[in-house]
Amino acid sequence: MGLQFGIFDHLERRQDVSLDQQYDERLELVARADALEFYGYHLAEHHQSRLCMAPSPNVFLTAVARHTRRLRLGALVYCLPFYHPLRLIEEICMLDHLSGGRLMLGVGRGITAIEHTYWGIRPAEAQARQDEVLAIVAQGLSGDTLTHAGRFYRFDDVPLELAPKQRPYPPFWYAGNAAYAARHGMHFIGFGGARFPGAVAEFRELWEAHRDDPGRLNPHVREPFVGSSRHLVVADSDAEAEAIARAAWPVFDRNFDKRGMQGPGPETQADGSIRPVPPGGPGQGRPFEDARRGERVVVGSPDTIAAYVAQYATQPGANYFVAAFQWGNITHAQALRSLELFSSEVMPRVARGAAPTPA
Repeated sequence: MGLQFGIFDHLERRQDVSLDQQYDERLELVARADALEFYGYHLAEHHQSRLCMAPSPNVFLTAVARHTRRLRLGALVYCLPFYHPLRLIEEICMLDHLSGGRLMLGVGRGITAIEHTYWGIRPAEAQARQDEVLAIVAQGLSGDTLTHAGRFYRFDDVPLELAPKQRPYPPFWYAGNAAYAARHGMHFIGFGGARFPGAVAEFRELWEAHRDDPGRLNPHVREPFVGSSRHLVVADSDAEAEAIARAAWPVFDRNFDKRGMQGPGPETQADGSIRPVPPGGPGQGRPFEDARRGERVVVGSPDTIAAYVAQYATQPGANYFVAAFQWGNITHAQALRSLELFSSEVMPRVARGAAPTPA
């Protein structure tokens, strides 16, 4: 297996088309990615925010499953504190069968404290809720009854009539925290930029150190996916790609800031603490050039992007490249063109060159 390519999608609200048209166009984009042999489609989950028009990922992913044949699909991430574990187990099983066994299980706590608050969840409990729901879901997907006694849930010999198509269950993925992903045996997607090589090294070291831990997730996964995501624009020229991205970035930036109406607010941390909004947070905007320098946005002609991805592929331990093709105010036609150019002119060049081959 050489370097694999995936798509990340917030599915932001567009103001220039109706919502039903937006859904139809996004399904067309994902179906085209399926035909172009991308590996996976990863859908974000956010609530009460224009950043995400698929706050119930399973609903949209079911439509994706019926519009594709090969593409693997999943949430990145299911915000586990928002789910009753029994219902999530059932929906995962349904979707895994409806997709023909192509489901990926991205999991997390959700980082935006105000979203938890809207739903009556104490942000300081978010990590503990995530950990408990994750343990319940993993147990429930691999058995026909469920018994559990924890801090938030108790189940006594509950019958489970549904089982996933993939056994023992669809593979788990984690975003952002390399150490957590590696210790628990999950595939990992981080963020582009200078910190990514260090995250890959940390992940690989901890993956090997904890490979034989009892109770580890994904016992059926021999070689993990390790990758990172960025917002991408590919156009016929560097100038055209930059113009599209410069126009789109402020729109995305506003949408991202309004994850929680008046801004993301404080963010929940893995230890249960609350991190305040950093300087330059909501309402102040983040310059396009900063995003570009940090590799959160990568733009250019096929030649420029191919050179970038080929360099990415030389990073030891990285075997997955994930891109968002439609974000901010990027139109459906622009996103399709970007996707087509990436597939026809970037992916083949990387496959012929420096793409790594996992063991």
